[in-house]
Amino acid sequence: MVVTETKKSQAIPDKVMEKASFVMGQALTHYCDNLDLQNHIDYIQEKMGAFSLAVALIYQIKFVIQKCRSTKRGRPSAASGAHHLTVLPGEHGACPGHKQGLPWQSIPGLQAQAFCQKHGLMFEIIDLRWGIHADMDAGRLATTPLLLEEIRRCQTLSVGPSFVALLGSQYSNCSAPPIIQKQEFEAFRALLLEEPHTLQLLAQWYRKDENAVPPVYVLHRPLQASLIQEKSLVSALRRAAREAERQGLLSGEQHQLLNKSDLHWEIEAGLFSAGDHDLGALVFFREAEALIVPESDGETSQPGKKKAENTPDSEDQQMLADLKAKIAALHPKQLRVHTVSRSWDPTQLRHKPQPKYLKELCEQFIAAINHQVLASLRSQEGSHREPRWLLQELAHHQALGHKQSQAFCWQQALLGHICQRMKQDGNRAHAPLLIRGPPGCGKTAFLCHLSKAVHGSFGQEAVVVLRLLGTSQRSSSLDSLLYSICLQVSLALGLPLPCAEGTSSSVLLFHHLLLSASHQGTKPLIILLDSVEQLCIPRGACMAFWLPKICPPNVHLIVSILLAEHNSLHQALKVPEEYFEMGPLSQEEAREALAKHLAAAGRTLTPAQQALFQQSFPEGGHALPVALVITEAQHWTSYTPLSAQEISLSVTEKTHRLCGYLEQVHGPILVGRALSYLVCSRSGLSEIELKDILSLDNEVLCEIYQLHPSPSMAVLRVPPLLWARLYQDLEKWLEERWADGFLLMGFGHREFLVAVEERYLSAPVQRTQRHLILADFFRGTWSWGMKKPVKLPSSSKPVSVDRKVTPQPLWFSSTTANQRKLSELPFHLLRAGRMEELQRDIFGNMNWIACKTVVSGAGSVADDIEACLAQTSCPQLRLLQDCFLLLQPHVKNMEGQAEVSMVYTELLARLHFFVPSHSSLIGNLCHQCENWLGARPHPVLIPLCGFLYPPEGPLQKTLAGSPKGTTVLELSLDHRLLLAGSQDGTLTVWDTGNFSVLHILTGHSAEVTCVRVFAKGTRAASAAQDHTLRLWSLVSGQEELTIHNVHAGDQPWSQLHIDEKNSIIHWVSSSEVKAWHLETAVPAFQISTESQDGWLLTAVFVPRLVVVTLSEKGALCLWDGGTGQLHSKRMLVGLREEAPTCSVLLTKLGRMMAGFSKGALLTISSDGNSLLGKLPEGIRFLVLSEDESLLAAGSGPRVRVFSIDLKGFHCLLASDLMHTGEVCAAAISADNTTLFTSSFGECIWVWSLSKQGLLTDVLGDTGAPITHLTLWDSTLVSASLYTHYLRVWNIGYDLRHKPLPPSMACTRCTALSHNAKYVYFPQSNNSCKVVIWNSEEGEVCEVLDASGPVQCLEVAEQRNLLFVGLASGTVLVFPLDASQDAGCIPPAENQKPIHHLALSQHEEQLAIACDNLVQVLDMEQGEPGPLINRPAYTFYTQIPGAVISSMALLARYRVLYGMTSGELFLYDCSQAQVFPLEAHNSQVTCLKTSHAEKWAVSGSADSLRCLWDVDLCHWKHKMFFQKQDSSSHDVLCACFSKDDRYVFTGSLDQSITAWDVSQGEQF
Repeated sequence: MVVTETKKSQAIPDKVMEKASFVMGQALTHYCDNLDLQNHIDYIQEKMGAFSLAVALIYQIKFVIQKCRSTKRGRPSAASGAHHLTVLPGEHGACPGHKQGLPWQSIPGLQAQAFCQKHGLMFEIIDLRWGIHADMDAGRLATTPLLLEEIRRCQTLSVGPSFVALLGSQYSNCSAPPIIQKQEFEAFRALLLEEPHTLQLLAQWYRKDENAVPPVYVLHRPLQASLIQEKSLVSALRRAAREAERQGLLSGEQHQLLNKSDLHWEIEAGLFSAGDHDLGALVFFREAEALIVPESDGETSQPGKKKAENTPDSEDQQMLADLKAKIAALHPKQLRVHTVSRSWDPTQLRHKPQPKYLKELCEQFIAAINHQVLASLRSQEGSHREPRWLLQELAHHQALGHKQSQAFCWQQALLGHICQRMKQDGNRAHAPLLIRGPPGCGKTAFLCHLSKAVHGSFGQEAVVVLRLLGTSQRSSSLDSLLYSICLQVSLALGLPLPCAEGTSSSVLLFHHLLLSASHQGTKPLIILLDSVEQLCIPRGACMAFWLPKICPPNVHLIVSILLAEHNSLHQALKVPEEYFEMGPLSQEEAREALAKHLAAAGRTLTPAQQALFQQSFPEGGHALPVALVITEAQHWTSYTPLSAQEISLSVTEKTHRLCGYLEQVHGPILVGRALSYLVCSRSGLSEIELKDILSLDNEVLCEIYQLHPSPSMAVLRVPPLLWARLYQDLEKWLEERWADGFLLMGFGHREFLVAVEERYLSAPVQRTQRHLILADFFRGTWSWGMKKPVKLPSSSKPVSVDRKVTPQPLWFSSTTANQRKLSELPFHLLRAGRMEELQRDIFGNMNWIACKTVVSGAGSVADDIEACLAQTSCPQLRLLQDCFLLLQPHVKNMEGQAEVSMVYTELLARLHFFVPSHSSLIGNLCHQCENWLGARPHPVLIPLCGFLYPPEGPLQKTLAGSPKGTTVLELSLDHRLLLAGSQDGTLTVWDTGNFSVLHILTGHSAEVTCVRVFAKGTRAASAAQDHTLRLWSLVSGQEELTIHNVHAGDQPWSQLHIDEKNSIIHWVSSSEVKAWHLETAVPAFQISTESQDGWLLTAVFVPRLVVVTLSEKGALCLWDGGTGQLHSKRMLVGLREEAPTCSVLLTKLGRMMAGFSKGALLTISSDGNSLLGKLPEGIRFLVLSEDESLLAAGSGPRVRVFSIDLKGFHCLLASDLMHTGEVCAAAISADNTTLFTSSFGECIWVWSLSKQGLLTDVLGDTGAPITHLTLWDSTLVSASLYTHYLRVWNIGYDLRHKPLPPSMACTRCTALSHNAKYVYFPQSNNSCKVVIWNSEEGEVCEVLDASGPVQCLEVAEQRNLLFVGLASGTVLVFPLDASQDAGCIPPAENQKPIHHLALSQHEEQLAIACDNLVQVLDMEQGEPGPLINRPAYTFYTQIPGAVISSMALLARYRVLYGMTSGELFLYDCSQAQVFPLEAHNSQVTCLKTSHAEKWAVSGSADSLRCLWDVDLCHWKHKMFFQKQDSSSHDVLCACFSKDDRYVFTGSLDQSITAWDVSQGEQF
């Protein structure tokens, strides 16, 4: 962004300039800080009027505004970028006394910075003349090309305005052109033959470069050249150009190019070449009125009289007029005009010129900047359906790929070979292609060329995905990389978009995407991944576990990797032909590459230079060293001595030569520190950050101001101009990368980074010092005006000076976090050895922890702690890390600060247990949580105890499975493998040692129905509903063979049996048996169902090679397991129209146990069958213990356990084990002492078999019915058909870490009292016992005998009564202080079970609902206790087929009731009137009225909540919330806050939500 205002240029004597500089410095030293610098200059000009001084000054201000991403995880609200406003110095004037820098930094700058940070932007103003002493020759340092390059970079990086111009009445000076064409130069020289002094200047300042095509003359400013000489030279060139145009030797356009001033070039670059003028530029015209000046020799000043000597040259004046006219014509919306009157009072030294003008200018500037920034952000939001972060990621890799592919492709033959190979593999399944080679062989450039070449082979419709891994944050993490690829391909191919990032396994998403793209078959998909060794793989996982072993047809995956890092991929890709190795270039290829690059650049070399290149690579070489020499050769001039053109044959040598050159030009400390800080950073640094960090380094400042004192001691920083020059020399070695929402700098080549480390960071103390400075910066130690001491060479003692570094708050705004600080600060504190600060300010700071958890995820916090634990031993940190690993699945998909309270709640509920024993860190964190939660203005859930699983508790880990849930779970104890099949056809293989993913097995296209592991855990077989059976290698993860026409279809079940001895695999279902030879897949036999019997159950006795089938009619058949021949057939006795449902084999006894649909349990042998037992309901599953001595049968809500011995089968327990819902699965421990069961109640029940079935523990925190359990040693794994995750439980955990056990209350029959201290619930379903549970102590207080099955409960806390509704229709009344004195309310006339009880607010009435009948009873206070009268009102509902499901009682005998069909009514008993309310779509599951009875809330089975205005009988708000990973939607309960402002609802999915009553919005 360029701010420019000029004064006329003319030659000024050096003594006059020195005096002007002195006076200017003195004036500015005492001048007011808040004035426009141009006013200072006006004042000095007038002060120096007697010397006819004209100070030419050009200021260009660069705003650097970088957009940081929103804290909404993973998903920034707008594109990240940079916004630059830069002040670039002019050639002719200096401001040696400039003390405070540009006022833009103090007035509009601070306001703009605050505004930008509020919107997640970083803002900086850079005056490239600031900090440059007059003797440092800023004019030589800041050349016009450098200024124009800065403007270009502003436009490239900015998300908003990038250019502001302040244009006065003068045209500025013209600099000597950097390049003059040979024809033009010779014409100028011919026209200047009569000016020998000018010809001498031309010879001194310009040299002919014959290597340019065509040759040119290049500007070489002599070391001792003065400003006067340059002005004289420029003036002569302009005269010659005018004459050349007059003689026809030069066109008018060429002449005008020479006449353009620096100002003109900069405005054209920043304004006319900008892409979006409306959002990228702003222009201020300053038009001056008549200037009043003093007369010389004491004459009186006369208005309107102007100095003749200050009149601009007519040609310059015309150029300025044309420039203004062009601006006004092309950019009227960006133009602001200020008319300023000038006066001068020689008697007032501190005269303040034009404060009104300054104020107006600043106000307009701020308003325009704010408007353009907001407009830019709005234009980027909502214009695409693609997420903004995805567009940013694609643009980043596309730009890098385009840059890499601009160069000549040096491996053209290999490129064609790979394209041909891809075409051959197009219509068949094939392995991924691997390109490997040593560092510097050109893999990255080759893949970028390949991304262009594939369109020639597959057409323009091919979808090409290119990722240069490690160049951005999202391409460095495996999860974010695969998710971004999935989203890009889904959008390109029109496939369904993947679920939100973090909700399921990204690896599974990626594998499914490849299959979907292949099945669609409309466009080829080519995925190119460079440098896979740069990927951050999850802890303990194999490097190649995510890589598909086989790519489906029409999908191609090409990856590159370093030769030394390929071992893991080699194990995954075993086919040698899939490797392509990048070798070195031959001498001929190197020479050809040089020729093509020189031709493309319009350059050539002298014969001696050509020979030097060829001698340097007599046998060719790798791509990178050759490329570096070619890049250097493109800048060789014909007049450069050959001795100065050294060639480095290695990257390391080249790096050291480059560093040596940079140290000579820019200073060894500045160069060394700049490169060192880039190396030491975690993800790279932005330019703004690096300049701030260098300004904090006292040694850097001492080097800069070693010869000359700093122009200002109020602010001390590295002059921006010095960095701009250093960056210009470093740019080609640096690489842009996106991280933490910002565009950062990093090294483009690993070899360069290694060489820099070797040169500048060889000693550990050097690295520690760099990390200390970086830690201070990201911590914000020296921001907000804090002054840092420094002892400069020019001062005799240390002074404390403000460095004006960017503040580093944790939050930029309420929704935008400082992601750079979150990422970098822990990293640098750790490496700087500041362990105490790290534990206190990072891991002991809940503000930090909550912020980073919401922004980066709980896993990111755990990673930081793990890095710390690698260097220190701290048990509390270990517990904290385990806590965040447990927390990770719960907060992985949280978005925005609205969920920060969840982090505090979860952390407190998990760590509360450790407060007494770990008070220093964990105790302090819990105290912070309590204080934060207690201070919230909005409702939050504050744990009163540690009720969630703590670290080292039973819950060990959560595994990400398939998004479609788990259909089968198989365990291999031989190789410690766990396999999970899913509805989408994938199989996931985990290592049970650390639960890292080993393989993702893809091939099935439908639900996996059964899996078997064999060959000592090295192989597996799977069958699915896609009619295929597949064999897999669990070592490599590759598919071995596929057997088709396995018609599982709609069969209720199927099984696989492996006969390894005879190499036969059996597949059995409810309708057929098929067998194949294991190695050849040749069919062995097939047994089909008998049409007259229609058998449903099959088993294979592998040791005896017998296949057993059992039909629905009871026909038992035995078949030969090798040939399929029928051995025998007989009918079972004792069955009455029961169908078999499940079976297990007792291999030791040679029997089969079969369960039937009506509860029969039979033991079947070749000798006959016997009825083992009869259960009340159909048997769902049968589970055997490992030694086959125990059998568990699941039936309805109960599990019955049998003991098995040679004498027979016996019931092990006196009674069945009852559950709150239908049982789903069971597992028996190896020692037969513990039984684990699961049900649709979403819990795991732990029963002690050695203590007669005592319920010892309940494992919750699942959120869905658990349909699968598997157990080995002390590890239990649970999975569900309804969720994407699996839970890993440690059943041998330290019981001291056991949280308060939950009360196993029936979800629909529970009551609370005394602020939830006491919980009342039936002991089990249809139980006759009521348990009173102390929730604070976690123990049973009392058990009441209700004499009948309990249906519902209600507590009258004020009257100290417990009402118990029974299935018989009776209501028992228990005084809570004397439960033995129970009373009863007799059944209603319909004798139906009690469905619901409700009390009025003041407990004056009780309502009883039985099916379709409601009774309302009055209650009075009597002696010795309350009196309950006969029913005051009785009424019936009139909804056929529906009964009352929920009810609430209001004052004045009004009853609000909901039905199982969804209808909702308000009945006024006194008026006998019914008022219908809008019905729900499903059963009404809860009703609750507010304390003032103005509002009522209803909940239903479909997760809908309705807030009703009771008086109007009309809903005000409809509220919906449902957890993504939950299969249970019922709203169970609700309550209002005491002031009725909020309503809270609890759901069956174990979630509690808080809603604003007035807005109907969820907090």
